[in-house]
Amino acid sequence: MTATAPIPTATPSLGLAALPIDPDQRKGALGQISLRGVNCYYGSHLAVADVSLEIPPRAVTAFIGPSGCGKSTLLRAINRLHEVILGARADGSITLDGANLYGNGVDPVAVRSRVGMVFQKANPFPAMSIRDNVLAGLIIRGQRRGSKVGDDLVESCLRRAHLWDEVKDRLRKPGGSLSGGQQQRLCIARAVAVRPEVLLMDEPCSALDPISTLAIEELMRELARDYTVVVVTHNMAQAGRVSDRTAFFSVSGAGQPGRLIEAGPTADLFSAPKVPATRDYIDGRFG
Repeated sequence: MTATAPIPTATPSLGLAALPIDPDQRKGALGQISLRGVNCYYGSHLAVADVSLEIPPRAVTAFIGPSGCGKSTLLRAINRLHEVILGARADGSITLDGANLYGNGVDPVAVRSRVGMVFQKANPFPAMSIRDNVLAGLIIRGQRRGSKVGDDLVESCLRRAHLWDEVKDRLRKPGGSLSGGQQQRLCIARAVAVRPEVLLMDEPCSALDPISTLAIEELMRELARDYTVVVVTHNMAQAGRVSDRTAFFSVSGAGQPGRLIEAGPTADLFSAPKVPATRDYIDGRFG
């Protein structure tokens, strides 16, 4: 894999000490994300151009826009999953509570411990037990929990994900034995087990039935009491139901990069957008 250049920033380059993995070391953490002039590339192709955006803590922010406008690419750049793709890179400035996520010496593992991710397709480890799926992030980092501490953490996270009552009698069963909606909630439990400040969700309900979708939406609203939540969705009604703020992205033509068109409180953006393209998209005239 080719090396990717760190994101340059005008703010001081804070090292790994500014992004501790251990949640108990994160004094005063809020989960405030700031993007300044962010560009995302796949090789020489500019996929997302010049995005500057504030993502407030303890709230749900929705990314909306037509397919191909860079919503998911930008989401992955926030927790440094974008650079895992061969030749992909980003520049500009992305900070978490003032700490540069691409600063010199910052370990991507530390970033991903602070900025969790839930994907479009539920991805529990299918042969791993439900219990071990919840603890997977800690196990991978070599932070195995003792039986009692691990059991308490599993129960707490599954309760947060509204899954405990459904699986408490089969915690040793494979995670892959659950239904689609249950698997997605298991992935959310796994994400919160490492106690991040931010949860990124990329179309988390796209493959789910209406009942499971409603459960995930209710969960998003509850999680926003303790986490910064960013969700990519094509569902305008869902964005209206779950988000406090919405950012609309679009493209001007084939092969052009995605750009942030407008952002603001969801109620304002949906009822009185400032840009005609935003109104056209919300009203279903394109996309």
